[in-house]
Amino acid sequence: MKFSFEQLFKFTKSIFIKIGCPEEEAETAAKVLLSADLRGVDSHGVARLSGYVRLWEANRINAKPSIKIIHETPSTAVVDGDGGLGLVVAPFAMQVAIDKAKIAGTGWVSVKNSNHYGIAGQHAMMALEHDMIGISMTNASPLVSPTFSTERLLGTNPIAVAIPAKSQPPFVADFASTTAANGKLEILKRKSEEAPLGWIQDKNGNPTTSPDGVKDGGALLPLGGDREHGSHKGYALGAIVDIFSAVLSGANYGPWVPPFVAFLQPDPNPVGEGLGHFFGAMRIDAFRPADEFKSNMDIWINRFRKAETISGQEKVLIPGDPERELEAERRSIGIPLLKPVEEDLRALGEKFGVEF
Repeated sequence: MKFSFEQLFKFTKSIFIKIGCPEEEAETAAKVLLSADLRGVDSHGVARLSGYVRLWEANRINAKPSIKIIHETPSTAVVDGDGGLGLVVAPFAMQVAIDKAKIAGTGWVSVKNSNHYGIAGQHAMMALEHDMIGISMTNASPLVSPTFSTERLLGTNPIAVAIPAKSQPPFVADFASTTAANGKLEILKRKSEEAPLGWIQDKNGNPTTSPDGVKDGGALLPLGGDREHGSHKGYALGAIVDIFSAVLSGANYGPWVPPFVAFLQPDPNPVGEGLGHFFGAMRIDAFRPADEFKSNMDIWINRFRKAETISGQEKVLIPGDPERELEAERRSIGIPLLKPVEEDLRALGEKFGVEF
């Protein structure tokens, strides 16, 4: 069944207000969360709303954080999220990066004491309207085994880069450093479907297609799946995100990152505070005139669009194309929700006295 963006936004904002978020922050959180549904990243959208509520009920999310800069230079900063919703902490920190870039040419912000921040691309895209390149990354619950290991030491640790163009839509790359995000396994379970081979290994390190493979003690695999297909590169990407987001900021890293699910307790001996994020903003005219750069981005994009395709494929995609096309469609005809997600939201509404 499909629901309008307006209906889901109003409902989501109301739930965030019910758990104590100030109205402006509830609005920001709802906008960021639903940006995932609009762009087709259903695993990170409104389906996760009840997960945030459960974390709040477990006293692991501060609904009224005092988000602040605790260390800075003209072009860098560390932000303490005070245990707040990552959906609110991340836009604050990205804005700090943008403000610094306006003055210094570039801005770099590492964040500690935060929580899950939704889709990485939404934060990187904040830079576009300022003729800047935006960068966004975050560490996450340890569900990923490094190449050659059975231990879960890293998260899906996504990276997003948003680059403006002139007449063409922006280039927006947003991807996990694993073969698939954990949320995609949740969708497969709801659909009673198997996972593709190469996404997961079981607790003994053997390939499995069970969407419950991680739940049963296995792990997600780094991008590449196995050593022969370059998983060491995915492992390195995930490690870089973890270090930039957490070792640099003072957040928890590696196996100490707090789990998103409320029924699993954080490590009793943390090495930092909360989850970590990392943001960058680069003013294009700090390198060359922005109009020149954006014209050349148009040339770059158009050339790749005209690339000769392999048999059976209609066109070459530019990063951001599928999400942009889905957003236009979903704003027009509505956002589809799986039945279990719809039922979960209705139950959440009944619990808080909010009409769905």
